[in-house]
Amino acid sequence: MRRFKALNIHCQNCANTIKNYLEDDFGDVEVDVQNGVVNLKIDDENVENFKNSMKEIGFEIEKEI
Repeated sequence: MRRFKALNIHCQNCANTIKNYLEDDFGDVEVDVQNGVVNLKIDDENVENFKNSMKEIGFEIEKEI
């Protein structure tokens, strides 16, 4: 499981948006609203696709933690 710190995650609706948008492409996605952290299983070649997908829906990835 890899963890990413994302910007602009403020509420459960944000978490639901992320999950609904990403689960078809990236599998099970967990979002920690309090810490702005997205957890998912992802390999190195898909990290850029994940970051771009997050940016498309308004949640930029700050860093991997």
